[in-house]
Amino acid sequence: MTPRRLRAAAGAAALSPLALLAATQPAAAQAVIARSAESPIVVLARSVDPNIPPSESGQTREPATPIATSYPAEAAGDGNTSAGYNLSRWAEDWTRYRDPQKRDDVLDRLKYLPLDDDGDVYVTLSGEARLRINLTTNPGLRKAPHQRQDILRLVGGADVHVGKHLRFYGEIAHGGLDGQNLGTPAATLRNDLMLQQGFAELRGAVGGVTVGGRYGRQEFTDGPNLLISQRDNNTIRFVLNGARGWVRGKTLRLDAFDFRMTRFGDGGMGDDKVDDGRRFSGVTGGVVIPRDWFGGSKLYLDPFVWRLRTDAATWGATTAREARNYAGARLWGEVGRLTIDWSANHQSGDFDGREIDATQVLMAQTYRLGAASTAPRIGFHADYASGGGADGHGKLRTAFSPFGNNIYYSYALFLTPTNLKAIAPNFTFQPVKRVRATLEYQWTWRADNTDAVYRANGTALPGTQIVPGSKVADVARAQFVWSISPRLSATMRLEYLRADTVLRRAGLRDSAFAAGWLSFRF
Repeated sequence: MTPRRLRAAAGAAALSPLALLAATQPAAAQAVIARSAESPIVVLARSVDPNIPPSESGQTREPATPIATSYPAEAAGDGNTSAGYNLSRWAEDWTRYRDPQKRDDVLDRLKYLPLDDDGDVYVTLSGEARLRINLTTNPGLRKAPHQRQDILRLVGGADVHVGKHLRFYGEIAHGGLDGQNLGTPAATLRNDLMLQQGFAELRGAVGGVTVGGRYGRQEFTDGPNLLISQRDNNTIRFVLNGARGWVRGKTLRLDAFDFRMTRFGDGGMGDDKVDDGRRFSGVTGGVVIPRDWFGGSKLYLDPFVWRLRTDAATWGATTAREARNYAGARLWGEVGRLTIDWSANHQSGDFDGREIDATQVLMAQTYRLGAASTAPRIGFHADYASGGGADGHGKLRTAFSPFGNNIYYSYALFLTPTNLKAIAPNFTFQPVKRVRATLEYQWTWRADNTDAVYRANGTALPGTQIVPGSKVADVARAQFVWSISPRLSATMRLEYLRADTVLRRAGLRDSAFAAGWLSFRF
């Protein structure tokens, strides 16, 4: 490396997200750093988020990692990339803009800014602005004036590549919130400024396989979307703190991680802290199913073993330490015109000296009605999540997702895969060019009639734990996504939740929800 390249690398490191992360942490955390950062209706698979502007065909994909790996990029645990964009911006590859002839405008220029003569040290800048309005009647399912949330998301990121093996990524975010009847806003909706991600990554090839590791604050989505997700519905995304490492071959991969959650503040850069009271660790594998099976397919099997430790978990009237273990697998992909996303897991462990014995089986499937990728699709999802024991007697059978897609069963966040049974047929079609619409109707029951109905934040809807009955609600939903350009999209969501036996007996009511937003990414 030439002296000029060495100076460029040193400058990049000095301005790196890892340095920014260290600067905002307490002294003890700085020492640690010195030693070493929501598809609710299934169209293709739960990991495909409708907020990413799709290509005109809806199927264009770019490599999901900055350096090509032999394992299929779309299945490497970094999320889906469409028209070059990924929810996790560090998973995008813009090296094609090394060639000036491929750039269309000044924003393309920002995707590849060389810092040395050879172009091996370069910066990729990214950003997002999202303006959104949410309207909810009977918030909390109680008779009350409607709630209006006026939401602004601003995100800026920098990806610094120092050769082919070392990179630093940093991302700051602002969440603005105004409106009516807001109550006490969560810090994931209103946050003046935060370091949303900041990590260092090292990768290379050893013995014909790709190996890599990452340390810092980061998004993590290597698993079923209903169990772990960036939660793009929020203004501030769900991020974790710690280490992730991986090995990827041609048909096999293994990902290991050890994270602590983030305790969000709502002020400046210094109040979003590492939460040592919540720790998430484990391994996720991946197997490419032979392509000639089932007459030709594109399927992946991802087994996983995880552990979630929470110092202050609450079930019923008890708050205590919980250690919850997950053992399961996800089978997903395409067989001809059929797309599936199936996962199952068993949860064991201990809560306040009581045994945990819970299960989730989550199955989504769609069938394309024509040969074209834009052809209409019919499908349904059928889901089961066990419940029971939250009253403090016997085994705890309440299933729990570590940080899953919290709008999948209700845009207004009234339902979640805990003590739940649901089935929902859906229909996806393209009414006009670049507009994709999905209609869905969901029937919802309790899995255990003695346990509560749980909201997306994991708390019980009041009174539901003491009333009899099985049927919870019917939910009608519609989503429309207009891909105005690869950078600009408009989304509308509509929902009506009709309270049924359990909610009615608990004194809860129907609720209507509407949301619309414009999202611009570069």
